[in-house]
Amino acid sequence: MVMGEHAVLFGHRAIACAVDKYIHVDLTPRDDDQVIIDSALAEYCGSLNALHDDQRIRFVLAAIAHFQPALPSGLTLKITAGFSHTVGLGSSAAVTAAVVKALAIYSGQSDTPEAIFTAALAVVHKVQGRGSGTDLAASIYGGLIAYTVEPREVCPLPGLPPISLFYVGYKTTTPEVLSVVAQRSEQHPALYEQIYQLMDKTSCEAEAAIKQQDWPALGRLMNVYQGLMDALGVTDANLAQLVYQLRSTPLINGAKISGSGLGDCVIALGQDSHLDVPFESIPVNISAKGTVRVN
Repeated sequence: MVMGEHAVLFGHRAIACAVDKYIHVDLTPRDDDQVIIDSALAEYCGSLNALHDDQRIRFVLAAIAHFQPALPSGLTLKITAGFSHTVGLGSSAAVTAAVVKALAIYSGQSDTPEAIFTAALAVVHKVQGRGSGTDLAASIYGGLIAYTVEPREVCPLPGLPPISLFYVGYKTTTPEVLSVVAQRSEQHPALYEQIYQLMDKTSCEAEAAIKQQDWPALGRLMNVYQGLMDALGVTDANLAQLVYQLRSTPLINGAKISGSGLGDCVIALGQDSHLDVPFESIPVNISAKGTVRVN
């Protein structure tokens, strides 16, 4: 997430990007009705017609259930990731997008970005009840994208500016963070609505800056959005320390939380190899590739 956290759930603009850390899904058809899943999170074996629950791979199983009526037989899925599942990076969205694309191809259905997005978002909503789909859109379309939930719009944006990503060492799940924010917003609903509107305006200005390739302006707007995230109450001491350390170098144009907050990652616009911060650096670049079929 580059910008738009929280506000996107209320119909406002978001900006996200795909990064060059990948999840690979290999699907092998079987001549029986068995579903075999081999992943770092879980080993699974079950019948296609009677899938049993496993919370560790719930997005994968929900995707299989979504396509089950159209699947010709059982299958083996091998899932490998180029990064740890403990780091956010939209890993749930990425694995959902990749599995949905593989299943769409296997079942003979459309695997256009629009079709994959629609099916993958239905899977996410089935699993967690809500979700904007912003990280799905980035995973599927690749590059920088601007996104609105309803009416749905995915707008590819130009440019692949250098970014830095840092992990604070822990994360709070998005549903948990959303619950915290919802409870706080009940005390000041009109004020929180104003915050979301300001977030939308900031994201729209950031979209314009990207189209103009004005990276200093984008960095300043990232700093503004971070202030609004702080106003929502999703910035903790470690995140704040990391944000301000990143901003202390002239090679960084701006820095903010990437994601719902209360842990996980901070994204910075720019790179400084000499920057010394007491948090894990995750080397990434924006990837022009989204969900692609490699064979």
